[in-house]
Amino acid sequence: MFNTASTTPEKLLQMFAALLLFAAVMGVILFVASRLGGRRGDKWVGYLYLLPVVLMLSVGLVYPGLRTIYESFFDAAGKAFIGFDNYKTIFTDKDQLTVLRNTVFWVVFTPFVATAIGLLYAILVDRSRFESFAKALIFLPMSISFVAASVIWKFMYEYRPDQGRVKQIGLVNQIIVWLGGKPQQLLIDSPLNTFLLIIVLIWIQAGFAMTILSAAIKAIPDDIVEAARLDGVGPWTMFRNITVPSVRPTIVVVLTTIGIGTLKVFDIVRTMTGGQFNTSVVANEFYSQTFRADNQGLGAALAVLLFVLVIPIVVYNVRQLRQSEAR
Repeated sequence: MFNTASTTPEKLLQMFAALLLFAAVMGVILFVASRLGGRRGDKWVGYLYLLPVVLMLSVGLVYPGLRTIYESFFDAAGKAFIGFDNYKTIFTDKDQLTVLRNTVFWVVFTPFVATAIGLLYAILVDRSRFESFAKALIFLPMSISFVAASVIWKFMYEYRPDQGRVKQIGLVNQIIVWLGGKPQQLLIDSPLNTFLLIIVLIWIQAGFAMTILSAAIKAIPDDIVEAARLDGVGPWTMFRNITVPSVRPTIVVVLTTIGIGTLKVFDIVRTMTGGQFNTSVVANEFYSQTFRADNQGLGAALAVLLFVLVIPIVVYNVRQLRQSEAR
């Protein structure tokens, strides 16, 4: 049993100490800012305001990142230096290769399918009488957590043995029964179960894609659209030659943003299968190796791999944003 009575005052003291430290730092900054003037003074004031941010990023991001890279070169206990053996395990071990394969499935399918659904939906409901209701309907999954969405879809895939025509409580299996088939344990068959998990994230992210792309579509100048219609341009030609080129920068941003979120997906896998039945991905495997298998070295290596995979997408996203702003 934990002695919560003794730990609570300590936590309160730590909280007040942190607040006092923050107030003291801001007080010093404001005091110095009031004493400095002119252009050079404004420059130093800017540096002073950036200083707490740099310190917090260093303590909360830079140091942990460097520490993780360092620990990835050690064994499970974090004592013996083993070089690149953990990284070799990731790319040679059968189970780890399955993790990488699943991660590729997630990254390839989720961003493109979610973005395509969002774009199509945004075009179909644009300027319709029920536009607001239709958008709210598809955006609704974004308002719930990944865990809640996973619980909902776990019930959707629920399985009951087909003994005496037991009524299925899972919608998917009930539809299979209605069509004359037998209910299936959908979440244990690999790689089908991975794609069934991917559907959950697509369901969530399609609303995000629709919202951003709908705003971009409405930003297309009306004179361009009217000129195309006067020229007799059909819906498909309008979509291919006007809509898509006009919103291309936004499509890229949506794709890369969903891609980054997909690489870090953890909640859905953890809630629905726990990474079992060959459904684990890099983020979930990092957690499993670090906290369940107590393999600190391999867990750190997986965290580094995840960081390396995210960097190119972030860099590309930033470049696209700068190019769109330059236009």
